[in-house]
Amino acid sequence: MSPDTKATKTLLSALLDRACEPYRPAGQFAWRFARGKLSGDPAFKALLAQGLIPDHARVLDLGCGQGLLASWLLAARRQYEESIRVRPFPDAPGWPEHWPAAARIQDFHGVELMPKDVDRAQAALGGLRPLPRLTLCDICDVPFEPCDVVVILDVLHYIDMAAQDAVLTRVRDALAPNGVLLLRVGDASAGLPFKISNWVDHVVTFIRGHRLPRLYCRALTDWQAALLRLGFQLDAPIPLSQGTPFANVLLVARLG
Repeated sequence: MSPDTKATKTLLSALLDRACEPYRPAGQFAWRFARGKLSGDPAFKALLAQGLIPDHARVLDLGCGQGLLASWLLAARRQYEESIRVRPFPDAPGWPEHWPAAARIQDFHGVELMPKDVDRAQAALGGLRPLPRLTLCDICDVPFEPCDVVVILDVLHYIDMAAQDAVLTRVRDALAPNGVLLLRVGDASAGLPFKISNWVDHVVTFIRGHRLPRLYCRALTDWQAALLRLGFQLDAPIPLSQGTPFANVLLVARLG
């Protein structure tokens, strides 16, 4: 293992502890779920390593669950700020040199349909600054405020395709010029990995105390075509299945 890899692992371990700590007052389930999700889901590392959240961003997180993304991004900024000061302890984790600076978040608004998830988020995140705003509502109904970044991770396949297109249209209209949509989807054309993704999706949904949903899935090329029709410019898809048997892809869609 190279020193750089060791340093990155050390940083991620410290960041995981910091992002999960607010969930202790929310109970064992909230804390354990936070640790499992933030440590096992490659999307969270990718957002930082690739600098996908711009500085001073107003972030809208659709389907925010118990607010993990808010805690992760705010913890990352604190970790970064500490790393660029003179550290009193030489073994304290530094920020990886090949990563961009962690973004300062101007505003964070999360929307979530499940009341238990919102309750856990509110119990955990009240001490964070800036204070994440949480709305208990269906993403199909809530108005979208002007924002710089919209994040939708594994959410749209729970609503039918007409509703998916309607949400994406409203996302485009809410984004500021040069805004970005970060959309993670499963590739329905990926065969067995996609089937495994769906099975795990059902299991996790059940464990979180929700009914088993019907899923509305598309092939990757169909997701890309839908975004292009709305006027987005697409970066190359980012595979997000490292270390998993899944077929997840992050689409980075920008408004020019």
